[in-house]
Amino acid sequence: MAGNLIARSVHDLTAAAWFGGSLMGAIGLNGAAAEAKDPSERTRLSSAGWMKWAPFQTAAFASHLVADLAIAWENKGRIAKQEGVAKDTVIKTAVTVVGAAVTLYSGLLGKKVEKLAGEGAEGATEPRPDASDELKAAQKQLKMLQWAIPAFAGAVIVLGAKHGEMQRPKNVFAGLRS
Repeated sequence: MAGNLIARSVHDLTAAAWFGGSLMGAIGLNGAAAEAKDPSERTRLSSAGWMKWAPFQTAAFASHLVADLAIAWENKGRIAKQEGVAKDTVIKTAVTVVGAAVTLYSGLLGKKVEKLAGEGAEGATEPRPDASDELKAAQKQLKMLQWAIPAFAGAVIVLGAKHGEMQRPKNVFAGLRS
């Protein structure tokens, strides 16, 4: 079998971990933490769960980057010669980098929320009316980012699938530049 099965598998599995982990966190972890009876436990529990996930997410990002580089190296000729592949590679790289930055920023906001957990909250991303402006701002941003992150991860998966479709022989021949 020609190609790079290991790099492609790592690429897809790490993108799936990013997508699934972020979606499960937004729905499952944050939703479950909101059920805590003590308002100060809501953000603390959510933060604790996200901090346990963070090392795995970081490893997934690093592995994804290495796999992406291996795939690009294997396909450098096709990237240069097949119409649309270079453009889609740039778009996918940009979506990945921006998504990773948003994920990192979300983690920084999460640390801020954890630091302010003693104020209590309605939920992981829902402040109490009497919360400090700092906590309200962080939770408001997290409420939006918890849905933006799986959208970025999903886009990376879709763009990866598009790259795969572009490798079908009929698409390669149709897109070859002279």
